[in-house]
Amino acid sequence: MTAADHELSAEERARVAPYVTSVDGPVFALTNLPEATKGALFARYSRSPKSLRRLLVDEFLARDHEVAAPGSSADDVGAARATALYGRVLAEYGDDSVAQLGAAHLAVEGASNLLTKAIEWGRLASYLEQSTRYIAFTDRPGGRFRYHRPAWLAAHPALARSYEDVLDGAFMTYAGLLPRLEAWIDRRLPADGEPDAARARAVRAGALDALRGLLPAATTANVGIFASGQAWEAMLVRLRAHPLQEARECGERMLVELRKVIPAFLTRVDREDRGVAHSRYLADVDRAAALLAEGLLGDPPASPDGPAVRLVDHDPDGEARVVAHALWPASGRPLGEVRAAAEAMTPAERARVLAACVGDRGDRRQRPGRAFEATAYTFEVVADYGAYRDLQRHRMLSLQAQPLTPGLGYDVPAEVAEAGAASDYEASQRACVGLHDELAAVRPEEAGYAVTLAHRIRFTMVMNAREAMHVLELRSQPQGHESYRRVAREMRRLIAERAGHGAIAAAMSFVDESDPVAGRLGAERAAEARRRALH
Repeated sequence: MTAADHELSAEERARVAPYVTSVDGPVFALTNLPEATKGALFARYSRSPKSLRRLLVDEFLARDHEVAAPGSSADDVGAARATALYGRVLAEYGDDSVAQLGAAHLAVEGASNLLTKAIEWGRLASYLEQSTRYIAFTDRPGGRFRYHRPAWLAAHPALARSYEDVLDGAFMTYAGLLPRLEAWIDRRLPADGEPDAARARAVRAGALDALRGLLPAATTANVGIFASGQAWEAMLVRLRAHPLQEARECGERMLVELRKVIPAFLTRVDREDRGVAHSRYLADVDRAAALLAEGLLGDPPASPDGPAVRLVDHDPDGEARVVAHALWPASGRPLGEVRAAAEAMTPAERARVLAACVGDRGDRRQRPGRAFEATAYTFEVVADYGAYRDLQRHRMLSLQAQPLTPGLGYDVPAEVAEAGAASDYEASQRACVGLHDELAAVRPEEAGYAVTLAHRIRFTMVMNAREAMHVLELRSQPQGHESYRRVAREMRRLIAERAGHGAIAAAMSFVDESDPVAGRLGAERAAEARRRALH
């Protein structure tokens, strides 16, 4: 119990009890309070000598006289006080850290792949999205395949018919080829006993992986989002400036729903001098950059650029930097001295230090500390849009992407060709490219809906060595799609050979090089064994 809490009377302790998990201990959680009240409590906490429980009694419960029974909900407890505090702090003082103290869960359903990427651009939020790798998009809810149909198409009947004909055709090709790919993958898997649940899942996942390139970017998914008030504000401001009508409309719907649960955090989003001005600024700088690129660089080359991973930039002394930052905390010396000592080491000596700092890793989740953040790599990647969607989720690194178009071409997966389905696959891709060109003549900013997940996109990833270890080890696992597994493996090779950081690359010991099909089966069987061990 804190000193200030000794002042709580028995009656006050009873009143505060429904809102804290402990009325005595120095560590406790808040319960049965709205997000705004919890956030406002912490905001006051930072500027007051009082304990949190004392503040709750004096400044929130005392004014509203709301007392909830244990386990009940108290949606309005402290709400008036919280709203007034946020209005003063956010509007008058602009203390954005206060907006990090409350959060909300939101579901967005029926969002196109273009919209999900726009939503998931922000770093400081948590997202869970329906996966094209585990869900078969063969059903037709309400008699229609699951893809976004822009409202503006209603004013262009012929184009609307073409849009539905082509995308329906893509989904029908996808559904028709799925059994064929499952049969081919089943024959390819090692015959090591009777069929089991793990084998069936591996076959299904392999077929979905091979065929997801047929799905257009208009394919819809459901997204679950959890974010702080500050992250929601940034997301909504960004969506209001987005060129896609779908994104702008989704942002408006989000604002309506979020104001039902965390209204105090979102007062600035549609204010002319704040959120509106910020959205206008974002749109203006994007347009300016596009015009400058067009004027200075001209049109991009017409020939497709095949899949590629290029290490564009790195620190030649990167390993010495990491060694210095690993030794510095315990050295008691200025960083410059430790850096000089690290640079004077032989490569073998630096490798020995790094190996000691990495230690004996039991699994890929055991990663060394922040010393590995002292050096960074800039990669430029050309990969299919499906791979980009998965790699883009690593929001702690810096990622930029060019617009999704058919201009960089696509690849036919080896599994599709070997299963004898290449001609159907390519015919569907050609139809989608034709639709893209039709859309581009009317609404170029929305033509991306017709581009499939097989088509390539160019993007950059800038990440430090610690984040690279996380990304490359995770995205090379046998459960992953082979398109981004190749990217991860090639990145590690470039770190070792092109950057010359062999010791850093060696620390990434859980980068997986296994065969995609057999590796997937092994991973599914390992998961099945873990499930059985829990029961």
